Amino acid sequence: MRITVDIDAAELKQIQKITGQKKKSPAVSQALSEFLRHQQRQKFIERAISGDTDFALTNDELEARDIYEAH
Repeated sequence: MRITVDIDAAELKQIQKITGQKKKSPAVSQALSEFLRHQQRQKFIERAISGDTDFALTNDELEARDIYEAH
């Protein structure tokens, strides 16, 4: 999907540097994808910490599903 977005030039350069992308569109796309994954991880962690889950999976099963990323 194509859209027009106003992005500060300095922020765009920083996005390109952080993502390692030389072209603008792939850099913004990668940054957006990574932001969304981060938000999903945060929501999952918050639910897990609060006990608001009904997951009956073990840690090994969660890791096998590639949902959990160790840091």
